Amino acid sequence: MNRLDGKVALVTGGSSGIGFAIAQRFVEEGAYVFITGRRQPELDKAKDEIGRNVTAVQGDVAVSADLDRLFHTISKEKGRIDVVVANSGLVDPQEFGQISEESFDLTFDVNARGALFTAQGALPQMTDGGSIVLVGSIAAYSGIEKYTTYSATKAAVRSYARTWTKELKDRGIRVNTLSPGPIDTPIMDSQAESKEGADAIRAAFASVIPLGRMGRPEEVAAAALFLASDESSFCAGMDLSVDGGMAQV
Repeated sequence: MNRLDGKVALVTGGSSGIGFAIAQRFVEEGAYVFITGRRQPELDKAKDEIGRNVTAVQGDVAVSADLDRLFHTISKEKGRIDVVVANSGLVDPQEFGQISEESFDLTFDVNARGALFTAQGALPQMTDGGSIVLVGSIAAYSGIEKYTTYSATKAAVRSYARTWTKELKDRGIRVNTLSPGPIDTPIMDSQAESKEGADAIRAAFASVIPLGRMGRPEEVAAAALFLASDESSFCAGMDLSVDGGMAQV
């Protein structure tokens, strides 16, 4: 059964990690997917791996002109959007007391500003009864050292879902937050200066997860599919955590 048969979806940050897994699963479930990312080579690779029913548009969600170009492309090729997954994000761990203005601005520009203007830019083309999935994080409500700015941006994303659910109720557009815990993606490697350092971060996360391991991108993609499809038709304004129990017990 193709749960997204005939749907048109947008997945930002779809060239790797969680975003790629979501885009790939959506295509498998019958959707046509537009993916975005900042790096063209990674986008090209993702498009080739997905293989069909996908358009890759290079761009940065923090840049208004890039978003305008993205939505122009969608309008020209498909003319509508049924599902939006605002997934683009970054983590720049810095200890409180040493947080730079540059890091603060970049993290908020991508994670908070990017999610807002992605969803808002999609609205004119969104079908009534569509679904917006905002990729948050359990960091929004869990204290994690060195994650001050990242956690704050994800708390903002969680707030968006509550507000937009009320504002979009007359169109039947459902807005929900999907909050992963630690997921083993390339973003983990970017948080350390060496493979050994990245592996140490992975081990530290695994040690505090009740299921004893980090999550996999495809597990988050399965949850995104639920929120995007009619199977979640009575879910609105909620937060779905995919974290192995880390922030739940």
